Amino acid sequence: MRFTLTSALAAAAVVAALAGLAGGAAAQSGEPIKIGFSMAMTGGLAANGKSALLAQKIWEEDVNTKGGLLGRPVKLIYYDDQSNPSTVPGIYTKLLDVDKVDLIIGPYATAQMAPAMPIVIQRNKVFVTLLGLAVNEEFKYPNYFAMIPSGPNAKPAFTKGFFDLAAAQNPKPQTVAIVAADQEFSRNASDGARENAKTAGLKVVYDRTYPPTTTDFAPIVRAIQATNPDLLVICSYPPDSVGMVRAINEIGFKPKMMGGCMVGLQATALKAQLGPMLNGFVNYDFWLPVPKMQFAGVNELIKKYQARAAAEGVDALGYYMAPFGYAQLQVLQQAIEATKSIEDKKLADYIRANTFKTVAGDVKFGKDGEWAQSRMLQIQFHAVKGNDVEQFRAMNTQTVVAPDEYKSGNVIYPYEKAKN
Repeated sequence: MRFTLTSALAAAAVVAALAGLAGGAAAQSGEPIKIGFSMAMTGGLAANGKSALLAQKIWEEDVNTKGGLLGRPVKLIYYDDQSNPSTVPGIYTKLLDVDKVDLIIGPYATAQMAPAMPIVIQRNKVFVTLLGLAVNEEFKYPNYFAMIPSGPNAKPAFTKGFFDLAAAQNPKPQTVAIVAADQEFSRNASDGARENAKTAGLKVVYDRTYPPTTTDFAPIVRAIQATNPDLLVICSYPPDSVGMVRAINEIGFKPKMMGGCMVGLQATALKAQLGPMLNGFVNYDFWLPVPKMQFAGVNELIKKYQARAAAEGVDALGYYMAPFGYAQLQVLQQAIEATKSIEDKKLADYIRANTFKTVAGDVKFGKDGEWAQSRMLQIQFHAVKGNDVEQFRAMNTQTVVAPDEYKSGNVIYPYEKAKN
């Protein structure tokens, strides 16, 4: 249907007249509350981006089935940022100026959020983001809120549980090697690992970065092996994580414990690809369906997600992204319902001051919009046999070993015991 300027003006006049006659009835007019964002649907971040997007679409359907918000349906408006940070400013400008969205939320990943921040700040919009590491550390924007469980001290949070586990062993390990991709996230995580090693009184015997273009990890693993560390902390991106696991298994390197901050090992497809080579690795995660993490609504979400995953071409299980993509919008939903408003200032004030019940657990925001308390997990792979995806659905091959309040079992130490 084509709308002319004349017809648009006429329609506006009718709406104004009805508003004058009906008073406050405009809020019940059925006009959707539009929520805009960019999402990585192609490019390097697409696997996680598309997984989060499915959960967000399920949230939209769930809310509309229950009558929407403030008596109005909700409508998600999103564009593919192609995993390219340079596309993000244009997308958010279009959402606000052309699509006239009522509210915005953040994209997925640290690199995508930072370019959006100047626009968000200039427009004074509330901004709930998805899995970004310390994005607001420099901006200090008061209306920023991070849906990631790293907590107020983000850099060491990713490996703190790893070092806590190691410190509890008898005899206590004495030395550690730290290796990281030469990229912002991995460097930040390795800074945190260094801080944790110092706190634990460990001697760092290897501490180097490798170029992001690295494809052969055998020389790196052999160099680390030569220093004979008790522990190995790896801060890597998905291709590197796969390369490291393969090289470690091929060379037969067996420190007492290793892993820590390997991005990608949370993805179902990579777990299935690597299979038994994962046995013994201890690594971070955000959520798994263990008894102590059965938060209200999360099983219903995962059931809906998994029923649609194959058709949508996304991660088969959704454990890593789905709870946080859904919870990101639950925060906004609960603020809207509580304030009976979609005004950014009212929503931001409410979000800053309250605790939210989400499928990812209770969320309270603190300094710089980060979670007031960290809830990073360390999990261990064990008893993985073959390359079947189904073995990762239940928790027979993955145990939450830290922190204590969410653990589902004890760490198998040293690594070699879990390997066999």
